[in-house]
This record gives sequence, C-alpha cells and structure tokens, in this order.
Amino acid sequence: MVAGKMSRKSSLAVVIPAYKVADSIVSVVKSIGSEVDFIIVVDDACPQASGQKVLESNRDSRVVVVSHTSNQGVGGAVLSGYEKALEFGAEIIIKIDGDGQMDTKKILDLIFPITQGNADYTKGNRFFNVEKIVLMPKLRIFGNAGLSFLSKLSTGYWSIFDPNNGYTAIKSEVLQSLPVHKIEKRFFFESDMLFRLNLIGAVVVDIPMDPIYKDEKSNLSPVRSFFEFAFKHNRNFLKRIFYTHILREFSLATLNLLFGTILILFGVLYGFRSWVGSAISGNPTNVSALILISMSVLSGLQMILSFISYDISREPKRLVFFRGIG
Repeated sequence: MVAGKMSRKSSLAVVIPAYKVADSIVSVVKSIGSEVDFIIVVDDACPQASGQKVLESNRDSRVVVVSHTSNQGVGGAVLSGYEKALEFGAEIIIKIDGDGQMDTKKILDLIFPITQGNADYTKGNRFFNVEKIVLMPKLRIFGNAGLSFLSKLSTGYWSIFDPNNGYTAIKSEVLQSLPVHKIEKRFFFESDMLFRLNLIGAVVVDIPMDPIYKDEKSNLSPVRSFFEFAFKHNRNFLKRIFYTHILREFSLATLNLLFGTILILFGVLYGFRSWVGSAISGNPTNVSALILISMSVLSGLQMILSFISYDISREPKRLVFFRGIG
C-alpha cells in the first residue's frame, strides 16, 4: 500500500502514560494546544493516583482517563492509549510522557512530516543541537550513544538517533498494520516499535527537540537497562536479519554476511589455537599461519562492511508498507 498526504485537519490524539507523575501530569495536560482533538491519559496502576488527579482538576472535554488495575509498563500503557485513540477515529496519534520533559509546543513539528506524506512515524531527537546536549546527564549521553548504535543494527534505521526518545507520532493505518500483541510492554517499547516498523517498511523521521531535565527521577536503572537492552537489541538484530535478508530476500549481501562471519570466526579461533600452541611449545607461530589468520579476518571484515553498506541503503525511504507482516 502506498500512503498519500493527509489533511492538516486529520484528527489528532495525544496519549500520555501516567506512572508516578502526579506532580507534573496536570500541567502537561493543560499545556496541550487546541490542535489536538483527544487527550488520553493512561493511569498505569500509579501508586500516586495520577489519573485521579487529572480527573479532579480537569475542565477539558477532550480529556479521557483510562485506568489499569495492574501495572503493565510504559509500553502497555501506550498501547492501551493507542487502542482508545483508534476507537475515537484519530488519524495521527502522538505519545507524550507525563513527566514534563517534552515541549508540547513541538506537536505540530512532530506531525508535519506525516501530514505532508513524508513519514509514517516520527520521533524526537535530543542530539541535534550540540549546544543543548550538555543539559543532559552525562550517564544518559553515553548510554544513549551506545544504545543508539545497537538500535541501528537491530532496527535497520541507520539515519536516526536517540532511539529511546518517547516523544513520537504515528499514522493510525500504520499502527493498525503492526502486531501490537508482540511489542514489548516495558522500557524497551520504543526500540521494539522501531524494529516492528522496519519489518513493515515504515518511513521514520527524526524531529529535533531540546532536552528538558528538572529534578525528576527516572524509573529506569541505567546499568541494568543497558545489559537488558543490549540483549534485546541483539535478539531483534538476528530476527531482522533472518526475516529481511534470508526469508524475504536472499541476496549477495546475505552471502557477504554469512561468509564474512565464518571467515572472522575461523581467523579468531585458528589464531587463538596457534597462540596457545606457540605458548606451550615455545616456538613462534609460522609465517604461513599468520598470513592465513590475517587474510581470514580482513576478508571477513570487508564482507561484513559490504553487507552493512547494503543494509544502510535498504532503510525505508518511501511511503510503502505491507499489511499483516511481522
């Protein structure tokens, strides 16, 4: 299916997952402009009763509060909000966090590429303005840089950055083409969304935004999440390679990846065996073995770099996606 342009009067819904954001959620809701038709707050079994706080202070007819009886994680809350937005007939759905770290005045910037037919999904990127990056906590800068590289490998979106940025917008027809029951419900939600979007060929565009940090505490442990995210990125990378480069399209690039991996593994293992044998016998490794090891590793690297170059060229650029896949 090829998607065309959408009217600016496309109905807009904002979904706000609410968990331990009682101090900021009301001001976030009030800051949302008149361009939005529906505001859906999802109370994810918040111990601070964030949803109830919104109801008590609300005078806006656009606001709806959805309550979970048990905590489902940020992804679970967003998916509940998506479901409600689809019920309302929203054509574009924006996701905003309830902690006040996202400038709601950027909503029009976020949806512009979608309304112009140039994107299926947009997301914020806090790394565009180099001068503003210093406002971010140093641990988040380094963690985000590392996870961004892993995300490029696992999602296939090589031109985007800041993959865990939760300020997003999506076309409803694209959302309906995703296997939402398979999407991660916890903190890996945004990254898993990108992985699923690539499988259906959705076009993703980064929107520059400034980082906003106050004195709020994150519910995410940086160290624990890094290892958890690294494992899940590796899992999604293997899935994407199998689905995209083996199951759907077996090409010369696929052979480069397979043989390149084999050559590197052979070079490393044979090199280690030669090094151990040399250490035990006291004799230096012979020249022919060194040449074989070097040629195997270098040839393997060249093949893998060739595969990566091809993979980068396959990043979705046109508004084409396939229903019922993933």
